[in-house]
Amino acid sequence: MTAPIETFGSAPEAEPAAGPAKKIEGRSLSQIAWLRFKRDKAAVAGGVVVILLVLLAVLAKPIESVFGLDPDAFHQDLLDANLGGIPLGDWGGMSGDHLLGVDPQYGRDILSRIIEGSWVSLLVAFGATLLSNAIGTVLGVIAGYYGGWVDTVISRLMDTFLAFPLLLFAISISASLQGGAFGLHGLPLHITVLIFVIGFFNWPYMGRIVRGQTLSLREREFVDAARSLGARGPFILFKELLPNLVGPILVYSTLLIPTNILFEAGLSFLGVGIQPPQASWGGMLSDAITFYQVDPQYMIVPGLAIFITVLAFNLLGDGLRDALDPKNN
Repeated sequence: MTAPIETFGSAPEAEPAAGPAKKIEGRSLSQIAWLRFKRDKAAVAGGVVVILLVLLAVLAKPIESVFGLDPDAFHQDLLDANLGGIPLGDWGGMSGDHLLGVDPQYGRDILSRIIEGSWVSLLVAFGATLLSNAIGTVLGVIAGYYGGWVDTVISRLMDTFLAFPLLLFAISISASLQGGAFGLHGLPLHITVLIFVIGFFNWPYMGRIVRGQTLSLREREFVDAARSLGARGPFILFKELLPNLVGPILVYSTLLIPTNILFEAGLSFLGVGIQPPQASWGGMLSDAITFYQVDPQYMIVPGLAIFITVLAFNLLGDGLRDALDPKNN
């Protein structure tokens, strides 16, 4: 028997229906930046450390109360009176009760003082950075957008502040206000003075970056479109230009914070920053100078705290810079 002949034009057998087509979704700039940032393991590690440090600073008082840590409690029984108050035992008196040992001469728990000093350093650093950003961003965007004599005046002002002997001024003003000023005394006065001195005289660094970015952005099409629709200068500055400057401002802020931490530690080290009995990392380093040969542990711990904090912020800043760079693949 012969097989049936297929007639011309007969419908071919239907193929199995394919599944629904996968919808193609575009990625926003923030999603692209996040994917780039996640690929940078060093930046992610730095970000995790920064988050932990911020939580440690914010929760310093609850942590001290929960674990029974007192940064001002003296433990004279843990010191060797015959050796000038050197902690008993190895590694600065490390033990189960004092994980990082105790400080010489007073016997205060070093771990509790590191935790207590963390919120002071971060508060001064963040406060000074916010002040620098506020002044530098406003003046930088005005100088870059308007140009002409406005740009000349603000640029010369930046040069004047950059040439100002900041360290000498900070030492002199901090020393002169030790007795109190503006209705403030003690720790609130010291923190306020440090934030003002560091933040007010560091704004030209942010101002220069914002000015340079604004010079490029003001020639873009979206600015011309805003002008053609009748938008005036203030609207263009704060509604069109500033949103496009968030990336550079964020990146530079993460790099400015560790600089401010080092500056605060330096002033406390010189004795014109945070004053005892309040714990500060710079003050602990200053106290450790006398004992570093017989008790190096007391110098190593606050030094490592500053090193880890600064390194974490720098790694985070480098990662953010690479992630937010539109030219980065």
